[in-house]
Amino acid sequence: MKAQTEQRTGLLYGFGAYGMWGLVPLFWPLLKPSGAIEILAHRMVWSLAVVGVALLAMRRWGWIRELLRQPRKLALTTLAASVISVNWGLYIWAVNNGAVVEASLGYFINPLVTIAIGVLVLGERLRRAQWAAVGIGVAAVLVLAIGYGRPPWISLVLAFSFAAYGLIKKKLNMGGVESLAAETALLFLPALGYLLWLGTQGRSTFALDDPGHSWLLAATGLVTAIPLICFGAAAIRVPLSTLGLLQYLAPVFQFGLGVVYFHEAMPPERWAGFSLVWVALALLTWDALRTARRSRARLAEAGASAATAATAATTATTAPATTASEAAVAVAAQVAGGAEVAGAVHGAPEPPPTVATPARGPA
Repeated sequence: MKAQTEQRTGLLYGFGAYGMWGLVPLFWPLLKPSGAIEILAHRMVWSLAVVGVALLAMRRWGWIRELLRQPRKLALTTLAASVISVNWGLYIWAVNNGAVVEASLGYFINPLVTIAIGVLVLGERLRRAQWAAVGIGVAAVLVLAIGYGRPPWISLVLAFSFAAYGLIKKKLNMGGVESLAAETALLFLPALGYLLWLGTQGRSTFALDDPGHSWLLAATGLVTAIPLICFGAAAIRVPLSTLGLLQYLAPVFQFGLGVVYFHEAMPPERWAGFSLVWVALALLTWDALRTARRSRARLAEAGASAATAATAATTATTAPATTASEAAVAVAAQVAGGAEVAGAVHGAPEPPPTVATPARGPA
C-alpha cells in the first residue's frame, strides 16, 4: 500500500515537473523588453540564490569539497554548464522570437539524437526497431528542412546540446540540486558581470520604473529550480520507464501552445515532418516497452528455476554431491543470463530504448 502511495506521489511530481517545463513558453514573453542573454544571465544568478537556500535547508555541503578535489569532474561540470547555457539561451530566444513550435521539435527529436550519440560516441548497438526510428527521424528532419526552406537549426541545436548535456551528466553522476548549484556557481560571476556591464551602459531592464518586471526577472530562479526539485522527487518514486514516457509531456504542451496560443504557422509539410517524428517516437516507445516486458519475463523465469533447483538440492538426500553442484552451476548460468538481459535494458551493451534519464527538462 505504501509503495502504491509513493508511486502515485511520484507521478504527481512527474506531471508537475514536465507540466511546468511544457508551460514555460508562457513565462518568457512576460520578461520583454529584456533580451534573451539578459534573461539568461538573470536565470543563472537567481537560480544560484534559490538552490543555495535549498542546500542550506538540506545541509548538504560535503559534495563541494569532493568536487574541488577532482579536476576532471570540475572540468566536466564546467563543460556541462557551458552546454546547458547554450540550450537555455537559445530556447528563450526562440520562444520570444515566434519559434515555439520549432523549439518543441528539438525536444521531440532529443531521444533520437541521444540514441545516435550513444552509437557514435559510446559504440552502443541498436535493435532493428531503434534503427528504424532513427531513420524515420532523419527523414523527418529532411522533410522539415524542405518545409522551412532551411535546416531546422533551432531544433537541431536544442536537441544536440541537450543530448550532449545528458551524456556529460551521466559521466558526472551528481544529484540534481547539487549539479545545478555547481553549474550556476561556475556561471554566476560571468552572468553577474554581464548584468553589471549592462547597467553601466544604461541597457539593463532590471531597474525599470515597473518593479513588477524586476520581480519577474528574479522569479527566473524559481522557474528553473522548482521543476527540477519536482523531477528529483519523481525520479526516486517511479520506474525509469514511466519517467521516460512522462518526458514527452513537455514538448507536447510546447507544441500545443505554439499552434493554439501563439498561432504559429503549420503548413502541410510541417505537419508531415512532425508526423514522422511522432511515428519514430511511437516505434521507440513500443520497442522499449516490449524489451522491458521480455526482460522481466526472462528474469522471473530464471528466478523460478533458481528457487526450484535450490529446493531440489536441499531435499535430495540420495543424490550424489556432484548432482547438486551441477544444479548450482546450471542455476548460476540461468541467473547470469537474466542479469545480462537486465543489463541490456538498462544501458549495457545497448542504450536505453527511450531516453528515460533526462538530467533536466527542456529549458
